[in-house]
Amino acid sequence: PKKAVVTDMSPASSKAAAGTTNSAKDRQSPIDSEFRGFAEVGEAIAAMPAKLEKIRFLANYLRTLNRDQLSIATTYFTGRAFTQSDHRTLQVGGSIVYRAMVDAAKLSDSEFRRIAHSHGDAGKTAFEALDGRTKPEPFSLAQSRDFFEILHRARGPSAKIELLQSRLTRLSAREGQYLVKILTGDLRIGLREGLLEEAIARAFKEPLAQVKEANMVLGDIGATAALASQKQLDRAELSIFRPIKCMLATPEPTAEAVWERFVNAKASAADTATTVFVEDKFDGIRAQLHRSAQRVEIYSRDLRRITDQFADLAEQARKFEQELIVDGEIIAFEEGRRLTFFDLQKRLGRKGDSADLFEGSTANIPVAFTIFDLLWLNGHSLLKTTLRERRESLRTLQLPRRFQRAEVFPARSAVEIEQIFQQARRRLNEGLMIKDPESFYSPGRRGMFWFKLKKELATLDVVVVAAELGHGKRNNVLSDYTFAVRDETSGELLPIGKAYSGLTDAEIAELTEYFKQNTIVDRGRYREVKPDIVLEIAFNSIQPSSRHASGLALRFPRIKAIRRDKNVDAIDTLTYARGLAAQQAKEVVQDSSVGRDGPQL
Repeated sequence: PKKAVVTDMSPASSKAAAGTTNSAKDRQSPIDSEFRGFAEVGEAIAAMPAKLEKIRFLANYLRTLNRDQLSIATTYFTGRAFTQSDHRTLQVGGSIVYRAMVDAAKLSDSEFRRIAHSHGDAGKTAFEALDGRTKPEPFSLAQSRDFFEILHRARGPSAKIELLQSRLTRLSAREGQYLVKILTGDLRIGLREGLLEEAIARAFKEPLAQVKEANMVLGDIGATAALASQKQLDRAELSIFRPIKCMLATPEPTAEAVWERFVNAKASAADTATTVFVEDKFDGIRAQLHRSAQRVEIYSRDLRRITDQFADLAEQARKFEQELIVDGEIIAFEEGRRLTFFDLQKRLGRKGDSADLFEGSTANIPVAFTIFDLLWLNGHSLLKTTLRERRESLRTLQLPRRFQRAEVFPARSAVEIEQIFQQARRRLNEGLMIKDPESFYSPGRRGMFWFKLKKELATLDVVVVAAELGHGKRNNVLSDYTFAVRDETSGELLPIGKAYSGLTDAEIAELTEYFKQNTIVDRGRYREVKPDIVLEIAFNSIQPSSRHASGLALRFPRIKAIRRDKNVDAIDTLTYARGLAAQQAKEVVQDSSVGRDGPQL
């Protein structure tokens, strides 16, 4: 195998890669370790402010790796131990990580707390705690992959602590820092997946569009990088029972804004009349159903298998006559009854201390699957056919019970979109999806082809970054949540507000246990937590403010739902939040606390 040597480092980059806070002992270590090379590259990238410099530097590193090393390293650069399409979790919370660090560094609890409180970052805490206190040994990327496999299979906190402690004692401080970063899923080096795709394209002189397309279809950046290195990107194909990322819609606050997008897109074809497809936006969970003659599987939007939670739908899906993949929304629905998203949540309960929020469904809430797209039919991918053609193929399918097609309404103006929006609200649905009928299906991407309109339901999808003990009867539970949106430029999570109302006592108790198991920094009443719980936040208005790092603040924020179907990659962006603030600055701010009574078909 090739030796992992980073070339073309500027002096500043070399200094960053070595780590400006390294001790002399760590800096002078003669150990030749592939994992240390990976960690030094990550540290160098974190110190680089320029996007192009990050891409160039990372591309140079990727070229030094063989196919196996490349697959592992690129996966790690997404902040995950396993690929996104791999549904396994390590079940290693903050308490396990910190106990292992204390034992590996042979620190007292008080000394470790001092270090942790001074940083507020698990990776930096690991670096200082381990610096000069370990005996590094060579650690290859393949060994790191094997370690995560063993850690996954270990059962119980004690076994995981022992394994992690043993490994940390044999790593340099920098390696320990990046091992912990991967364990906590929080790399914090300003490297979004889009930049990683650009680095892969540059490293192996492949078209960026082809790299992006392969990653969309495979849902595996490691496999994408490996194919690119072998000039085999054309082998990336949609395959049944390998879920792909959902195509996403760009949010817009008004019908006029949506229509302007489409008119501008059609400006180069002035002789072509603009017509869009409009569908109700249902208040459920996005899902992808794969069906063959022998097997049926249902996957969530973050590619988790949720077939067991919706076994009734899976059983009905066996009655399809075709091999297919469909994209749609699972909603709580029963003839003669109006059910809500909160009813649907009862099917998504979490059991024990599992990190999988789709586990443990117990409630017998009736559901329906509303199909709005057809991606695969009888062995053929439809990703490169137009939405108009896909909908026509979908129209010909005979649907089993509990499956329905989303109705499509054509619209030719902003006025018509607004009229359909008001009709959707009267049907008790949450808004509209507006789509270009000539668009292809682009997995995992937001673009100028699909838009969503929820203007009267001012909500944001955010991720919890901190939890705090409440007051009064809630002084023993973590009931106050600080939440953030994502800066799509830097990848940072920027706090935008804090909410403590909207959840039931049972939900608060559940989240309290979860956050205790997934604490990054414990400051007594206040805990910084692993950012993976997504909330839907309603509010009355949004305006500029210096109170939060996002530069925005919400008035009267309240929790509408725990979005168990979404992960941190699906939260709203700072740009979208700023757009809402700008829109509200132009208009008379109206109270947006209109409730949702749920879907109606």
